[in-house]
Amino acid sequence: MATVRTRPDPRKLSDDELELFRAFHLMRRGFDRTLDAQLQQDDGISISELEVLMALVRSPGRRLRVRDLVDATGWEKSRVSHQVTRMVARGFVERQECEEDRRAMWIHLTGEGRRVVVRALPKHSATIRRILFDALTPEQQDSLLGIARTMNAAIDDEECEPPADCDD
Repeated sequence: MATVRTRPDPRKLSDDELELFRAFHLMRRGFDRTLDAQLQQDDGISISELEVLMALVRSPGRRLRVRDLVDATGWEKSRVSHQVTRMVARGFVERQECEEDRRAMWIHLTGEGRRVVVRALPKHSATIRRILFDALTPEQQDSLLGIARTMNAAIDDEECEPPADCDD
């Protein structure tokens, strides 16, 4: 006798779930690619560079330790280190000794890095406005905000599995 399944198999996605996932994935990737392309075309910087620059602009003294940049970006330490090395070569940031902790280094925003941010932000913000805010009604924006908060909470609730770094 066949049994009635009350819950879908968690290892498989239904056709509707696949359609939602694909649409969400394309939207997320397309949004990132569009923002990156705009920054590359208009200001010759990547979205990753802007993310580091913005973290530094918002920090006291316009400097952060690498571990603080890891926290601010959500990236792995090696990615932050490689990104900082590229940005030092471009003159956007500089490494400075950390007197409080000889094992750490400060990553400090340079004048050139600040100029890049000041120059890039108006066009970058306009692109975000066109793609995100102008394309959605106020009701859709409210819905998206609720969805984003719910998904971010679910992501935060996920347990880390080895070998990922967990501080629990």
